Amino acid sequence: MQFPESWLRAFCNPPLTSQQLADTLTMAGLEVEELRPFAPAFTGVVVGQILSAEQHPNADRLRVCQVDVGQGAPLNIVCGAPNARAGIKVPCATVGALLPPGEDGKPFAIKLGKLRGVESQGMLCSAKELQISEESNGLLELADDAVAGRNIREQLGLDDMLFTLKLTPNLAHCLSVYGIAREVSALTGTPLVQPEFPKAAVQVQDRLPVSVQAPDLCGRFSGRVVRGVNTQAQTPAWMVERLARCGQRSVSPLVDISNYVMFELGRPSHIFDLDKIHGGLQVRWGREGEQLKLLNGNTVTLDSSVGVIADDLQVESLAGIMGGDATAVSDDTKSIFIEAAFWWPKAIAGRSRRYNFSTDAGHRFERGVDPSTTVEHVERITQLVLEICGGQAGPLDDQVLALPEGRPVTLRVARTAKVIGMPVTQEQCVGALRRLGLAVTEGEGTVTVAPPAFRFDLQIEEDLIEEVARVIGYEQLPTNPPLAPITAKLRVESRRGPFAVRRQLAQLGYQETINFSFVEERWERELAGNADPIKLLNPIASQMNVMRSSLLGSLIAVLKFNLDRKAQRVRLFELGRVFRKDPSVQDSDTSVAGFDQPMRVAGLAYGGVDSLQWGCAERNVDFFDIKGDVQALLAPLQASFKPAEHSAMHPGRCASVWLGERCIGHVGELHPKWRQGYDLTQAPVMFELALDAVLQREVPVFQSVSRHQPVERDIAIVVKEAVTHAAVMEAIRDAGGELLRDAVLFDVYRPKKTSEGQGGGLASDEKSLAVRLTLSREDATLTEQEIEAAVKGALVSLEQRVGARLR
Repeated sequence: MQFPESWLRAFCNPPLTSQQLADTLTMAGLEVEELRPFAPAFTGVVVGQILSAEQHPNADRLRVCQVDVGQGAPLNIVCGAPNARAGIKVPCATVGALLPPGEDGKPFAIKLGKLRGVESQGMLCSAKELQISEESNGLLELADDAVAGRNIREQLGLDDMLFTLKLTPNLAHCLSVYGIAREVSALTGTPLVQPEFPKAAVQVQDRLPVSVQAPDLCGRFSGRVVRGVNTQAQTPAWMVERLARCGQRSVSPLVDISNYVMFELGRPSHIFDLDKIHGGLQVRWGREGEQLKLLNGNTVTLDSSVGVIADDLQVESLAGIMGGDATAVSDDTKSIFIEAAFWWPKAIAGRSRRYNFSTDAGHRFERGVDPSTTVEHVERITQLVLEICGGQAGPLDDQVLALPEGRPVTLRVARTAKVIGMPVTQEQCVGALRRLGLAVTEGEGTVTVAPPAFRFDLQIEEDLIEEVARVIGYEQLPTNPPLAPITAKLRVESRRGPFAVRRQLAQLGYQETINFSFVEERWERELAGNADPIKLLNPIASQMNVMRSSLLGSLIAVLKFNLDRKAQRVRLFELGRVFRKDPSVQDSDTSVAGFDQPMRVAGLAYGGVDSLQWGCAERNVDFFDIKGDVQALLAPLQASFKPAEHSAMHPGRCASVWLGERCIGHVGELHPKWRQGYDLTQAPVMFELALDAVLQREVPVFQSVSRHQPVERDIAIVVKEAVTHAAVMEAIRDAGGELLRDAVLFDVYRPKKTSEGQGGGLASDEKSLAVRLTLSREDATLTEQEIEAAVKGALVSLEQRVGARLR
């Protein structure tokens, strides 16, 4: 919330500087997010009155003005503003003045000069040139009572400071200048100026019938008719100025009055054009299919969960949020109906977000607005309407249906001291609460408070303890060392941390990316094969409407973002949580019933396997490069890879990754149809693994160096083309026994076809594999018989398991 310091001090003026006042508010829980001057620094600008404005002899668009600045002889100033004319009072920068900096960051100095041959002894200024407004429609015209020669900063109050507060939802009573002043008075002990609400004289007897049909929507409804208003009247400059300093643009007198009272007292209200209302008003819940065109131009479709104000023919307003276009006041309005109501916070909360907009009124009503002051605030609006627009007021109608019941809340002094962390007395507690304007009843060691109507946040004992703490001052809290011992949480040696995984992927050349857990539903169907994703009730964007069950969609989106910006080589990874429906998951401190939320790590590589260099030929990254990265990531664990299918990956270039009997993820190229859909010139290679499996590591175990040299034997076998490397290695390892230390494939031979047939004595569906066996034992040197037995056992196993024959 933004407001000017001058308006706040009109209600409560403590002996504090602007910065001290900001610090006081912040330490009381009303965080001052920004404190800045309303106008930039400038000097030498005074009020000037144009005595005459004659046509420039050498320029059609310039005028030569005689300007009285209260210094005796008038100044001769050449001006090109279209509204420069005799009689008006405007800001005048005299010779030597320094105006606010321009685009170059340097102040603009006013010098004696000539324009088209006529001497100019200063400059007449617009609001934009003084940087107090973005609008520049010519010279800034001042009020008739402005004193010529008076410093313009003093005349316009430009030394005012603008406060911007960042309020938490429980501080709804501070969403007005008066509400903040009430807090300042309680914090500083400075007297508070109470606003007055004089009753308007009733001059007409017209009433508008209002039927409140939903007491669970509206607890109180007050209003009155005013006839004969002049909507062509000008909003007073003081009101326009205060609204501008609250960040609100002036619209029209009636709209400005409604906004002014909202900022002043925290009461959103609405003014209807009475002549556009058909019959009376009904306050009720909406009906399915009803439509309403709002003041912002949007047309919304209503249902039974949204409150409305309707007349006999149609819906006229979205209750507590925004008025309708059909009954909006205009320049032709002659009669109005002023409405101020109490809307139940639960009936307003979240309704505007359904229609993708928010309003100041909805922001206040969904947090709670004082239901006891609707009549007084209608009187305040009436007072301003009659002063500015004239008219004749009718009798005030007030319907009270159901108001919140303020239940007494009891505070225990002993518990207060325990929660705050410092000793406090009952006298301190009572004093702090009474300074806030709360009705207090004392007991033995207890203080009971009857919350006033404007304090919706005082419901439990902790709420009162918070009030006591912030009034006493958080800066008064002692600094005490913690009493509980602090013990570091040690990770078991058989696991590494997520940051170790991040560092290892970075060492492999990948860059980390962090993405939203909310993704497009299309990604889930196409890339994760998830036909039933978890949908969001209130997505932050229409396309980000489901929770992701795979990290691959986000990585492809980041890849596309980089390729659109001419990146040639992209390597990405993400470590994050995914979300899946799983009825077997039970509710606990770390889980939600029905939803599995495991951590995953995924990577993507696109483009060259290496950056452009002279040392090796260019080659695009392929499946085996990323398979090697996965093996390096899992090392020293030995993973196995099996042909598999994945909805996001190429059906012939995809493998599942296994650790023992568990499938921990997949690696493969992007499916051709998705590659075409994303308009990629080549297929990226991706992997996605369960993070808990990647975090596992084997604990190193001491093993002495063998004193006996190992023995190597090479065997060449012929197998069918369909036999996989994994099947061959498994057959050898199962038969190798205790002597086999390692088996490595080092050659594959597929002879070319000749005119005489298949070469090398191999059939068309056969291949030759060369495998090196490493044999050793710890206690003795291997004998030739042991070596031959081990090799023979491997050959027999190969023959039986994969149909191999010795070449």
